[in-house]
Amino acid sequence: MRFSEYERGAVKVLKPEGPLRGDDAQEFRDRVVEMADGNSGRCVVDVSAVQYVDSKGLQALVDAGEHVLHTGRRLKLCGVAEIVRQVLDLTELSPEFEYFANVNAAVRSFL
Repeated sequence: MRFSEYERGAVKVLKPEGPLRGDDAQEFRDRVVEMADGNSGRCVVDVSAVQYVDSKGLQALVDAGEHVLHTGRRLKLCGVAEIVRQVLDLTELSPEFEYFANVNAAVRSFL
């Protein structure tokens, strides 16, 4: 899995690319935690290039979301593929996150 990070104003954006699974899941979680800590929870995860999430990836999402929740915010996801959304719905984890169609909409939600 590859990661790219960039800023949109005062918001940090993380874009993982590839399936969120196995060992990559811990790195993903760590990157989100680092972003949230360094930016008062103003972070967005653009998962438009993530087409698959296994159980470890799902746990990493939940852990990252819980960490962001401690900043008083919810983890914002954008570009969620249908299959990933179905996994979140089936596991009843969908309410743990905020969803946006794209990065711009997610960033604007901080205003």
